[in-house]
Amino acid sequence: MLRLIAERKTIMRRFDNLGKKKVIIGMIHRLPLPGTPFFQEGNMEQSLDKAVADARALYEGGADGCLIQTVDRIYPTGEDHDYARVAAMAAITQSVADVTGPEFQIGVQIMVNALKASLAVVKVCGGSFIRCTALIGATLTPSGMVEANPLDFLNYRTHLGAGHIDLIAEVQSRHFSWMGGDRSVPEVARLASRAGATAVEVSHTDEEANAKLVREIKQAMPKMPVILGGYTNHENAARRLAEADGAFVGACLQADGWGSHVDVERVRAYVDIVSRLT
Repeated sequence: MLRLIAERKTIMRRFDNLGKKKVIIGMIHRLPLPGTPFFQEGNMEQSLDKAVADARALYEGGADGCLIQTVDRIYPTGEDHDYARVAAMAAITQSVADVTGPEFQIGVQIMVNALKASLAVVKVCGGSFIRCTALIGATLTPSGMVEANPLDFLNYRTHLGAGHIDLIAEVQSRHFSWMGGDRSVPEVARLASRAGATAVEVSHTDEEANAKLVREIKQAMPKMPVILGGYTNHENAARRLAEADGAFVGACLQADGWGSHVDVERVRAYVDIVSRLT
């Protein structure tokens, strides 16, 4: 066993095709983890088994990668997180890395805005990106006010030697909406870029409003990849992804709706639709 551990090498993934093709990032959602109020015995084992199965389905179906996201129902708003919760995410992320190839991108989002913890898990487990609820600014969430601290986070990123890990920053989405002052979404995207964002994320339930958000950012920052943060499915993917550079995709890839197992044939069908756009 010790020899196996010594010989094991962590694959260092790189999200080199971000902004070069329309990337499909499948969501891998977890049950409430150890160290959180709604954790139940058996959740960890179920989460681990489901994460591995979902990752395999996404990988075999042709998705570009996955985002492993906590679904603990109630979240801390800052960086102070239970050690067991972070350890559980690391165990799950490493298991996903072990069953997928180096070209399959792995990201982490420990909700609601645990950027340093997410970065640490990705760094240690050989992932390639994190999704940032609030890299800059502040937003109001059901758990309370979330305030970014980009200086503290970026100093930690440097300390960790994690400059190669990409940051996908939410700038107008399910989880983030700029508070204080009258800033346009392109202005917020520019601020995120200055804080190190490799790509920005937007989402809107209305297709035309969503397309307008993408268009405005592209006009202001032509080289900035814009990722959709939801609301795509097999019926609307061709329209919604016409101008965007990729999407986080969840329920439509799952056999029985949100929270069920990812179905490899649904993944293949979605990938086929998007591949025709590039």
